[in-house]
Amino acid sequence: MDIPMAINEVSGIAFDHNNNLFWMVNDSGNKPILYGVNSKGQIIKELKIKAKNRDWEDLTMDPEGNVYIGNFGNNDNDSRQLSIYKISKDSLQHKTVTPEIIAFSYPEQLKFPPKKKKRHFDSEAFFFFKDSLYLFTKSRSPKEKGLTKLYQLPSVAGNYSAKYLDEFKSCDNSGCWITSADINADGTKIVLLNEKSAYVFSNFKGHKFLKGSKKFVDFKHSSQKESVCFKNDSILYIADEYLGVEGGNLYEIKIPNN
Repeated sequence: MDIPMAINEVSGIAFDHNNNLFWMVNDSGNKPILYGVNSKGQIIKELKIKAKNRDWEDLTMDPEGNVYIGNFGNNDNDSRQLSIYKISKDSLQHKTVTPEIIAFSYPEQLKFPPKKKKRHFDSEAFFFFKDSLYLFTKSRSPKEKGLTKLYQLPSVAGNYSAKYLDEFKSCDNSGCWITSADINADGTKIVLLNEKSAYVFSNFKGHKFLKGSKKFVDFKHSSQKESVCFKNDSILYIADEYLGVEGGNLYEIKIPNN
């Protein structure tokens, strides 16, 4: 499916099964709008968010239908304004909404920015599980580009210190930076996306996602893939940004069975 040009810098998607549409957002510098897109690639809903799109990097939903926008991109590791916007289910029917704000910081970050070798405080990926939000960071350290760290946050408005849980190294270069994440409906699989592949984890206990069994999914195609969500247990939806020649598409990708 072609993604509408109004969302040519798509950075987050979530599939709303109740309304049979995709919620999508653009990356930094674009209008603070949450778009509802149908299966034909048509924008049928535009919800203006009364908050700045400083660096929107991912999108997720909880089982009740609330939407969360990750305003936590931090390329230079110098931001003190990291947050997640929570849009209530009922507000999705409006034309404008003031979001609840989940502000946070990383407890290990003491300098803004830290030394280059300690720049592990950028993020483009998160999802909701049970009563919490789980963030996966993107390392800007020259010698640890494939490292992602897992943090936990409450899913209610407030100002928090993110809780470090675990980490995972996908490769040694920036080509496998984690750009989006999702968890399936019953909480038994997670996916971590990068520009050319994905990792699917399963058979984990609780929130020990990175301790589970790991499957590698090679797309055989490299583009600026920025967003992922589960369609069901065996199929992923993946979106990439439009770069003038390629991209701007929504793909269905089959993942391996356990």
